[in-house]
Amino acid sequence: MNKHFVLYDDECPMCVFQMKVLSWLDWRNALALVPLSDPRAKEIAPQITREDLLEAIHCVTPKGQVYRGARAIRFVGLRLPLLVPVALILWVPGVIWVAEIVYKWVSRNRHLLSRLFGCKDACAIMPKRKREQDKLA
Repeated sequence: MNKHFVLYDDECPMCVFQMKVLSWLDWRNALALVPLSDPRAKEIAPQITREDLLEAIHCVTPKGQVYRGARAIRFVGLRLPLLVPVALILWVPGVIWVAEIVYKWVSRNRHLLSRLFGCKDACAIMPKRKREQDKLA
């Protein structure tokens, strides 16, 4: 299987909303979105602690490389046609450093931001993309 596993906090409305958006942008089915409540999450990334997984999204490649936070966004962005421009900007020298700082701030405040921006309500409105069941294979 050549899918990249994206591990996310499914108890965070903002994270769930972002994964719904990613599922719609993933036309080529390059990603397998795995919530932390799924037992597969521990199988996919046994070396990553639950606390680390709750702090940021992680992308695990088929070869076992792990990308975290803004670097995961950059990695995933290069695999989704509409996000390629964002990913390329994150390759400009110094930008990823700033992106990591912003990502950490958003991550620490994501539950508050979810309430402020109504992510839970937006999640209820946005339909989940029907995809084949993601499997470890």
